[in-house]
Amino acid sequence: MYRQRGNVGYRNEFGELGADSITIAQTGQLDALVALEHIGTRVSFSRNDEIYAEGDGSDCWYKVISGTVRVCKLLADGRRHIAEFCLSGDCFGIDSTSERSYSAEAVDNVIVMRYRRRATEQLLDQNPALARHLRDAMLRDLANAHGRTLLLGRMTASERVAAFLLEMFERRDRRKALDLPMSRNDIADYLGLTIETVCRVLSIFKRGGAIAIPNPHRIELLDRNALETMGDA
Repeated sequence: MYRQRGNVGYRNEFGELGADSITIAQTGQLDALVALEHIGTRVSFSRNDEIYAEGDGSDCWYKVISGTVRVCKLLADGRRHIAEFCLSGDCFGIDSTSERSYSAEAVDNVIVMRYRRRATEQLLDQNPALARHLRDAMLRDLANAHGRTLLLGRMTASERVAAFLLEMFERRDRRKALDLPMSRNDIADYLGLTIETVCRVLSIFKRGGAIAIPNPHRIELLDRNALETMGDA
């Protein structure tokens, strides 16, 4: 069974970065990631707040500090497609075009670091270690996108839900209990299923003794092997 590994716009006007922050970051005396922090701005969003909208300018990108972000797109027929959930440490909004193809929203209360694209490019020119770090993050995103193509195109509903749960346990580094901030509807739109199908499959896993569901946002893993087997059924 395919198992996705962990990954890797604020719409208001940006305040200008201080010259001192750029200078400090470019001295080469700081670790690559610490240097990056010096050109970022910490921004908070409440549950369901829009971080950026489809069609917005892509002059910045983000790193999740805490909370969960959904990257999504409204399709022509009115359905919503969720491309990914970004968790703590994940980067998103690194676009190669001038406009956003997707929107990004806070699933729960979220804190992100926001980085201006131009300032980042200036820093990358002088910091090869940081350039390699961002390259690796983008390659992980590409690998995950390929895996999701397999998940949506070749897997049964049970396999998709099982793969999602195992993915979340791994990405959050949990073994027995997992708090899921996203709704069942979010999960359905991520997996390309209906909410009724997601609920039905979770109930099957629960009756089979693989998981327990003490409340709608908490999953307890009782038998990992059983979950993997059910996912393969």
